[in-house]
Amino acid sequence: MRVPLSWLREYVDLPATETGRDVQAKLISAGLEVETVEQLGADLKGPLVVGQVRSIEELEGFKKPIRFCLVDVGTANGTGELQEIVCGARNFSVGDKVVVVLPGAVLPGNFAIAARKTYGRTSHGMICSGDELGMGDDGSGGIIVLPPEVEVATDAIELLELVDEVLDIAVTPDRGYALSMRGVAREAAIAYGLPLRDPALLDVPAPNAFGYPVQVSDPMGCDRFTARTVTGLDPEAHSPIWLRRRLQKAGMRPISLAVDITNYVMLEVGQPLHAYDRTRVQGAIGVRRAEQGEKLTTLDGVTRTLDAGDLVITDDRGPIGLAGVMGGANTEIDDTEGTTTEVVIEAAHFDALSIARTARRHKLASEASKRFERGADPQATSAAAQRTVDLLVLLAGGTADAGVTEVIAPSAPHSITIPANHPDKVAGVDYGRETVVRRLQQVGCDVYGQDELIVTVPSWRPDLTDPNDLAEEVIRLEGYENLPSTLPKPPAGLGLTGRQRLHRRIGRVLAGAGYVEALNYPFIGEHVFDQLALAADDPKRKVVKLVNPLSDEEPALRTTLLPGLLHALRRNDGRGSHDLALFETGLVFQPQDELRVAGRLPVDRRPTDEEIASLTAALPVQPRHAAVVLAGAREQAGWWGKGRPADWADAIEAARSLAREAGTEILVRSGQYGPWHPGRCAELAVVVDGREKVIGYAGELHPGVLKTLGLPARTCAMELDLDALEQASAGLPKGPKISTFPVATQDVALVVDKTVPHVDVEAALREGAGELLESIRLFDVYENGEQLGEGKKSLAYALRFRSDDRTLTVDEASAARDAAVALAAGRTGAVLRG
Repeated sequence: MRVPLSWLREYVDLPATETGRDVQAKLISAGLEVETVEQLGADLKGPLVVGQVRSIEELEGFKKPIRFCLVDVGTANGTGELQEIVCGARNFSVGDKVVVVLPGAVLPGNFAIAARKTYGRTSHGMICSGDELGMGDDGSGGIIVLPPEVEVATDAIELLELVDEVLDIAVTPDRGYALSMRGVAREAAIAYGLPLRDPALLDVPAPNAFGYPVQVSDPMGCDRFTARTVTGLDPEAHSPIWLRRRLQKAGMRPISLAVDITNYVMLEVGQPLHAYDRTRVQGAIGVRRAEQGEKLTTLDGVTRTLDAGDLVITDDRGPIGLAGVMGGANTEIDDTEGTTTEVVIEAAHFDALSIARTARRHKLASEASKRFERGADPQATSAAAQRTVDLLVLLAGGTADAGVTEVIAPSAPHSITIPANHPDKVAGVDYGRETVVRRLQQVGCDVYGQDELIVTVPSWRPDLTDPNDLAEEVIRLEGYENLPSTLPKPPAGLGLTGRQRLHRRIGRVLAGAGYVEALNYPFIGEHVFDQLALAADDPKRKVVKLVNPLSDEEPALRTTLLPGLLHALRRNDGRGSHDLALFETGLVFQPQDELRVAGRLPVDRRPTDEEIASLTAALPVQPRHAAVVLAGAREQAGWWGKGRPADWADAIEAARSLAREAGTEILVRSGQYGPWHPGRCAELAVVVDGREKVIGYAGELHPGVLKTLGLPARTCAMELDLDALEQASAGLPKGPKISTFPVATQDVALVVDKTVPHVDVEAALREGAGELLESIRLFDVYENGEQLGEGKKSLAYALRFRSDDRTLTVDEASAARDAAVALAAGRTGAVLRG
C-alpha cells in the first residue's frame, strides 16, 4: 500500500515539521511494515510552469515528425515573449495548455534544462510528459494536456503536486484494514495521539424499495450488497488533476472519471467497488455460485472457464463479473467513446476464503481481491457507495437516484471475553486495566466490564478472534521496544530422545564413511513412481496430497527418499562432479487408512494430552528413513594404487554400518524390488519381537531406471526404515568385551548350491559355533571349479574363537568349528570342501 503523506494529512493533523521518515518510524513502532519512503520531486527544480500553445510548425526532412512550437508562458520567462520549443510529441494542438520546463530547471534524474540547437532550430525549454516529471503512467502516453481553465504561468510543481513523500507499506495478511488510507490514518492517529477524521463517517440514506433490484442467492458468500444509481453523467467530464495525481502516487493508473472515482474510494475507505454501465445491464443484478464450465470474459479481455466454487455477479444474460475479483467486459464503463451517462454502483462484502480461492484458481490477483481476501469492512459498503455517488455528482455533474438497495444477511458482532490483566501476563509488564481499555478503544473496540472485560471487535478487524489477539494489540501500541529483555527460566530437560541420538549418530557414521548429506524438499509428483518402476499396487504409490502445493508438478509428500537424492545426484553429475556419494535422513509420509480431520487447538492454554493425541492421530504416519546413492569412483586411483568404482557392495555396507550403529544385526539376502537390478539387489531385514521385518533394499539400480532418470551407469542406492531399525536394537550399543586370552582361528570352506544365500550359511555357522565364536568373515567365493560340480559354489569363512577366562585348546576350537559345520550341513546342505 502506497500512502502519500499529503493525502494522509487530510485525515490526521500531523505536525507540520513531521517528515515521511518520522511517520515511518511511528508506524513501524506500531507494527506496520513501512519498507521505504519515496521522496517525490526531491531533485526537481523549477521554473516549471503552465504554457499555452500558440502555433505549431511542422518541420520536414527528418526521420520522425518534429514540431516547432511557440508557447505562451506569460512572464515566467522574464520577457513575456513566446517561448520557442522543439517537440516530437503529437498529442497536443494549438490552444492546449501544457507543462513547460524553462532553461535553468532540473528534472528528475538530474536532467538539467538549457537552450540548445536541435533539428535546425533553437529550443528554449521543453514541453513535458508525465514520465519526464516522474509522475508515472497517466494513461495518455504523451504530453500532459491540462484543463483549459488552468491559467498560463501557473507554477506546475504545485499544480501537479510533484513534491511529496510516499510511504510504501508491506501489508501482512492479517492487516487488511491497512490497505486503505482510512486504516493507515487510524494507526497514525493512535501513534501521535491525535483525533481521526474518518472518511467513512457519512450521512447515508436508508434503504428503500426504489433502488436497483438485487438478488443474492448465496448469503454465505455475499453477506452485504449495496447498490446505488447515478444518472445524467457528463460523458466529456475528465478526472481532475488532484484525483489523477493521488491515484498515480498510490500506484494506480488513471482510466476514466467513473473508474477513477471507484478506485479512489477503494484506496480511501478500503472497500472495493465496481461501476456498471446501467444501459448494458439487463434485468436484476444477482449473486450466486457459478455453474461448472460457464464462460465469462473479464475486463482484461480473457475468456475464463468458471468453476462451481466461483462467486459471480449476474444479470438476466448470465455472469457479468467475477465477484470480488474483476468485472465483466460486457458491462464495463465506456472510456473510449465517452457514451456512459448512467452507472450502477456496487459496494458488496464477499467471503474472504471464497475470493482467495477464486483469485488463485484463475491466477487473477487484483486490487479488489487483495482487500477481500484479507478481510474488508462489511459495515463500510454503504459509506463507500455514498462517497462514490457524492464524487460522481460533484465531478461528473450527475444526479443521485433516490433509490437505495441494501441486501444484508443478519450477523452479530464478534465479542471476546478477556481478563483485564491478560496482556500483562503475556508481556510480563504491568499495564493496568486503564491502559488495556484505552488501547483497545483506540483500535475501535467497545469494552465493558471490570476484572473480566467483554470486548466487541470492530467490523474492520476480522483478525481479532482470540484473547491473545487483543493482548497483541495492547502490546504493539504500547511499543514492542518497551518490553523488558528477560531471559526465560526453562525447567531442566531430559536431553535428546533415543530416536534423536540415533539420528545424529547415523549422520556422523555416513559422513565419516565419505558420504555428503543432501537435504531435499519433501514434495514429489506421482510420475516418479513410474520412473522408479514401482508396481501398480505398491504401497509407496499411496501418497498424502497437499491442498495448496508450492508446485502443481509436485503436489504430494514423499513416501521414499530416493527421488530427491537421485535428482541431486543427476544435477551434480551434469555439472561435472562424477564421483558422488550422497546421503539423506528424513521423514516420509504414509496416509492413514481412515481420513481424520484435525481439531483446532486452543491458544489461551496448553492443549490437553487428549487434544494432542487427537491431533497426532489425524496426521499421516511419518517414519524416518535413511538413504544413500553412489556413482563413479568409490576409491580414487593414484600413486598408492588403483582405485575402484562404487558398486552394490558399498550400498549394502552402508546399511550394515547403520545397523552396527543402532546396535543390532541386519539380515542381508537376495531380493527384488522396484528400481533395483533384480540380480544385484539385497533385501534388508531385522528381527523385531521374534519376527523378521523387511526394512529396506540396497544394491545397483536397474539400467532401465537409470536411462529414464538420466543417471550414470552402475548407480547404486540403499534405503531403509530407521525407526524399524531402532525397534530391533537393544538400545545404546554396548562396548565390546576385550579378552586378554589369545584368539584361535579356524578356516572352513563349504560347498553349497548356488541358490543358497551366504547369509543362511553364515547364520547356521554362527549358531552352531556357540558362545566361543568371536567373529565370522566370508573371505572367498569360488564358483567355476570343475571339482565342485554343476550348480555348486564354495564359500570360505574365517572363524575366530576366544574365551573370556582361558586359552582355548586346539580340540576346543576344532569342536566348535565342527559343530558349526554340522549345523550348516543340516540346514543348507553344505559339504566341507577338501
